[in-house]
Amino acid sequence: MKEYKSENIRNVGIIAHGGAGKTSLTEAMLFSSGAVNRLGKVDDGTSTTDFEPEEIRRKVTISAALAPCEWNGQKINIVDTPGYADFVAEVKGSLSAVDAALVVLCAASGVEVETEKVWQYANDLHLPRIAFINKMDRENADFYSVLNSMKEKLGGHIVPVQLPIGAQSVFKGIVDLVKMKALVPVNSQCSQYNETDIPSDMGDQAQEARQAMLEAVAETDDELLTKYLEGEELTEQEISTGLHKGIMQGKFYPVLCGSAMKNIGVFQLLNLIVDNIASPAAKVSVGKHPLTQETVERKVSDPFSALVFKTTADPFVGRLSYIRVLSGQLKPDSTIYNASKDKMERLGSLFALRGKNQDPMPVANAGDIVVVAKLQESGTGDTLCDKDKPVIYPGMEYPKPMFTMCIEPKNKGDEDKIGSALGRLTDEDPTLRVRKDAETRQLLVTGTGELQLDIMAERMKRKFGVEIKLSTPKIPYRETIRGNVKIEGKHKKQSGGHGQYGHVWLQLEPLSSGGDFEFVDAIFGGAVPRQYIPAVEKGVRDALAGGILAGYPMVDVKVTLTDGSYHTVDSSEMAFKIASTMALRKGALQAKPVLLEPIYQMDVLVPETYMGDVVGDLNGKRGRIQGMEPNGKGMSAVKAQVPLSEVFNYAIHLRSLTQGRGSFDMNFSHYEEVPQRIAETIIAGAKKDKVTEEE
Repeated sequence: MKEYKSENIRNVGIIAHGGAGKTSLTEAMLFSSGAVNRLGKVDDGTSTTDFEPEEIRRKVTISAALAPCEWNGQKINIVDTPGYADFVAEVKGSLSAVDAALVVLCAASGVEVETEKVWQYANDLHLPRIAFINKMDRENADFYSVLNSMKEKLGGHIVPVQLPIGAQSVFKGIVDLVKMKALVPVNSQCSQYNETDIPSDMGDQAQEARQAMLEAVAETDDELLTKYLEGEELTEQEISTGLHKGIMQGKFYPVLCGSAMKNIGVFQLLNLIVDNIASPAAKVSVGKHPLTQETVERKVSDPFSALVFKTTADPFVGRLSYIRVLSGQLKPDSTIYNASKDKMERLGSLFALRGKNQDPMPVANAGDIVVVAKLQESGTGDTLCDKDKPVIYPGMEYPKPMFTMCIEPKNKGDEDKIGSALGRLTDEDPTLRVRKDAETRQLLVTGTGELQLDIMAERMKRKFGVEIKLSTPKIPYRETIRGNVKIEGKHKKQSGGHGQYGHVWLQLEPLSSGGDFEFVDAIFGGAVPRQYIPAVEKGVRDALAGGILAGYPMVDVKVTLTDGSYHTVDSSEMAFKIASTMALRKGALQAKPVLLEPIYQMDVLVPETYMGDVVGDLNGKRGRIQGMEPNGKGMSAVKAQVPLSEVFNYAIHLRSLTQGRGSFDMNFSHYEEVPQRIAETIIAGAKKDKVTEEE
């Protein structure tokens, strides 16, 4: 791919709810610009940007994909992002690397849950936006209904710059409100349009929409506003200038329409991107000096700096790093500085990716997006720069992952492979977290949702040859006692030669919650010799670790060694250890043993309309509601304490309950006694599992 100057580059991220047609629109843009010679289809598995086997099989976008094309001498870096909540890291990372967002809406479905979310992500980053109402040829398509829904749910000044001619099966073209002409394609590829008069039955409608557009455009500039208020006609150039200002300043959001599948309206969309989205040439990036923490500004003409916004792991090519160059130039075979990790990196070749196809690049100028293979130190969110002019740019913020599953290998001996594969995949997806639970001895992976972890399992098999099973993690229950008891433990065995003799009296008492374990040596007069006291404590600890109800560790117990006896020949450390273990187990059964479960503090953020449903659901999960309060923007926060066993799948449950609009955070709070009925079920299950293991 040839070199492009900063002023000849446009960076656009395509965002939407799943199924709105982002990938199809990306494909149509590539086809219309000549970047590809055939119009691929998602349903056929032939689209350029959905090239991963999991994407082809499921017919959904899973990974953000880069797809550059050229239009009117300008390079457009298109980033096609996923539309499902499980892959939010891909969306947020991509939006940090572009200069504008193209929001795609389905003409039949309108504004959906993820539309609202990605719109808010763009708000948070202050990104200019263009909206494209797609699938105008689909059954139940209704442009005006979608337009009203956008105004109601998305906020901001929504301004159509086009109107559809017909809808559903009779959709045939668009009305350009700038030119006030009807544009109807003259061939099946929609590469040429007839510019004709607006249909007579749309005249009043088009005139009203044009006046709304002109009013929005005029308000971007005092001279234009004066001219408009005095009744003078604005020229096409003045309208285009006003559109550019209004879009880039976020004063309004233009709305276009068409059909990606039929390629209608795509030429006009490309024109608007090139004419009205600013190039990165005037962009000023703001970061901090890594040592002084002083604010640092970088213009495109300043020394090199860049942000790694995406990383992929490939078993053959290795790590691929997607880099947005923010200032200066990036050249092949050069050495750069990773300011985030204080490491030097050696670069090889630079290339552009169009889907999975690589195109070598001679240089990447400020504003461009480039891909580099096999960086050793750099990961997603890292800043690369000139070492003599260091800067660190803010990293991406992602929602805290809350959906946890247990990972087990399907084949014995694959444990090491699992660790290596997970390390590569967590590099690729910052929302994946892996940890080994020391208590349950399970390997746990946490993500944003079920689909994300299913895809992770598929990729582990395809990319790294490791098959895994995903299952619900074990609950780390505890056991304790509620009563006091004094108990004797005696181990006496004669088997020829030296025998075994250990004898102890233990006092068992409950401690307050969080007391864990306390051992007290209260021996007087040498009833148990000093050298055997550690063995007594070790025997008690071993017994506590194995529990007595369901095999879970016992906590909040005070054990006092009060008395005992010994034999000068037959006593040993092992004998006293066995005696104390026997005493603890026997005594615990008499000291009113109970099962404890982990209680988590939950903070649930939901739209106010779902508040009653969420509170009722938490109550049904044995939760204790601690408070409810408004959180602004029609949202309310619910605070509750809930048993972990009830909320392992809460990420999925809350998404269903609130149509994907709710979110939550949870952290361990304390342990509480399990209700008797539930405890009986848990204990019975533990005993059954133990029998199965022994068999």
